[in-house]
Amino acid sequence: MQSRDLFADAQTLMPGGVSSPVRAIKPYPFYTARAEGSHITTVDGTTLIDCCMAYGPLLLGHAHPEIKKAIAVQLDKGWLYGTPTPYEPEFARLITGDHPGMDMVRFVSSGSEATMAAIRLARGFSGKSDIVKIEGGFHGAHDAVLVKAGSGATTMGVPDSAGVLPALVAHTRQLPYNDPEALEALLAKNTDIAALIIEPVLGNIGPVIPQDGYLKAVREITKAYDVLLIFDEVITGYRLGIGGAQVKFGVRPDLTTLGKIIGGGLPIGAFSGKREIMSLVAPQGPVYQAGTFSGNPLSLAAGIATIRWLHDHPGTYADLAEKARIIDESLPSEKKATGSFVRIGSMFKYFFRKDAPQNYTDVKECDTAAFTRFWQKMLDRGVFLPPSQFETNFLSVAHTPQDLEIIAGGYIA
Repeated sequence: MQSRDLFADAQTLMPGGVSSPVRAIKPYPFYTARAEGSHITTVDGTTLIDCCMAYGPLLLGHAHPEIKKAIAVQLDKGWLYGTPTPYEPEFARLITGDHPGMDMVRFVSSGSEATMAAIRLARGFSGKSDIVKIEGGFHGAHDAVLVKAGSGATTMGVPDSAGVLPALVAHTRQLPYNDPEALEALLAKNTDIAALIIEPVLGNIGPVIPQDGYLKAVREITKAYDVLLIFDEVITGYRLGIGGAQVKFGVRPDLTTLGKIIGGGLPIGAFSGKREIMSLVAPQGPVYQAGTFSGNPLSLAAGIATIRWLHDHPGTYADLAEKARIIDESLPSEKKATGSFVRIGSMFKYFFRKDAPQNYTDVKECDTAAFTRFWQKMLDRGVFLPPSQFETNFLSVAHTPQDLEIIAGGYIA
């Protein structure tokens, strides 16, 4: 069946015809038949250069042979036990060793699950009720963080989804990104805030990059007011380097959530942090968290293979950053005069806004109609970008000089 037919069938069986809203491309999404390296091939027979990379996890590209081998070895042994496996302490030691602020880690099945547990843990440790999130920051699809952004610097939350009780998100405050003064003003007036959860680089509307000194100021302010700092590094973890954003920017949070890359392309999440906080997680402490698929051996095998590969190839991150630089510097002057190309490491985006956005309000000023036309032009050229102005593009180890030439050419044409 062709993509059009598959989508028509799916719409009768699944809400919106998709398993996640971002996949509902108009007039219909293409369906992928297979993928390898930097390319995906659709059921319609079209091969595309992939700059979505499953929204970030595939740092090494599709079907990387080392990850495939690790999965195959574990498949022969079984794929779900409901018991601990030797992979768990091995991977925990690897992750905590890469992050100076992490003493202990709990594996879960998704980034959403990780952020939900981290927020619960912060409340359990502090004895406080409220949390703060950054406008435009995405931390999964659970009730506490499904809060509409852009409603003001220090307003109470407004539910961003039907079915979310206003009383629940009333405990979620919002602040603009890159504004430490607003954070200090909020914390000075409120004594019941357990934690600030923040994407150190806003990935789901970006990348939007922290201004010089912003993250360090956030750390100092939260410490001064006895508020836990949670870094949501589901996107940036191992994407910006070994140790993620916290090592890159020299900021040590109290808790960190991870996902995406640490599963090598299989479902995973993790939350981690200081021993005194993590010791409160059940069964060691009173903060409950559990999951049938937590610590799944296939995901851990794939994740260990990915992170060990990165350790064995220390030039990877410089090479990835160079690929983004090549695209950036290929842009003609008129493109840079009317829009802004933002990049950090292997994350990049062309914003249809003259100046690079500094926060969610800025991002919302982008010309989304112009982006939609550009996205379609790139797809016609054979390049698959995330189908939204508000999603980051990703590069991988597998992207070749020829890929980069085709991608850059789309900005020139």
